[in-house]
This record gives sequence, C-alpha cells and structure tokens, in this order.
Amino acid sequence: QVQLVESGGGLVQAGGSLTLSCAASGSINRLNRMGWYRQAPGKQRELVAAITNGGNTDYAYFVKGRFTISSDNPKKMVYLQMNSLKPEDTAVYYCNADIRRFLWDRSSSIYWGQGTQVTVSS
Repeated sequence: QVQLVESGGGLVQAGGSLTLSCAASGSINRLNRMGWYRQAPGKQRELVAAITNGGNTDYAYFVKGRFTISSDNPKKMVYLQMNSLKPEDTAVYYCNADIRRFLWDRSSSIYWGQGTQVTVSS
C-alpha cells in the first residue's frame, strides 16, 4: 500500500510564504513524478507544479516565479515553497505521485494525498 501525507498548510497573509511537504510511504520501487495540485471551492482541480525523478520541473503559469517545487528522492519527499502568496492561491493543495510499486511492474499508478488547506487573507 502507498500513502501520501501532506503537511504545512495554514493561514497566511497576502505576500507571505508557506512551505508544503509531502511524504510518500509504503511499497515504492520508483517515484517517476511527483507534483502538487490545488482545488478551490467551486473550481476544478488544477496542476500547480510537478517534478520528475530526473529533476525536470513544470509550473502552472499562475505560480511561475513565486512557487518552487523540489524533491528528495531517497526520502521520498516533495516540497512546495510558496512565496508572494495571493488570496487567489487559497485552495486545498493535494500531493500527487506517479509510482511504480515493484521492480517487476510494467506500469505505474497515480496516487493522491488527502490534501492540506492553504488560506491566504487579503
């Protein structure tokens, strides 16, 4: 079984910073890609940032220059450093991972954390 557990959410004023962390645990042979998504009330879940096993990153246009994704592969952790936060960044942030569980698996699967609330006050 695989678990993704997020931490680090909270309430912050506009212009402030937060760092989210996500820990993956369980039977994991390879973390292909990890990322952060968010979902605001009444809106669809959207990609915020992602990072591959090789360190390639991808950012949504609305966080470029403000958010930084990083990972620690041996520890199976992914982080999201969020700076210059805006009220529109308020959402539940979800950790996402593309994981191959066993060496003999021919394909990988997508896993989700339960989410952590980020609230930015104006």
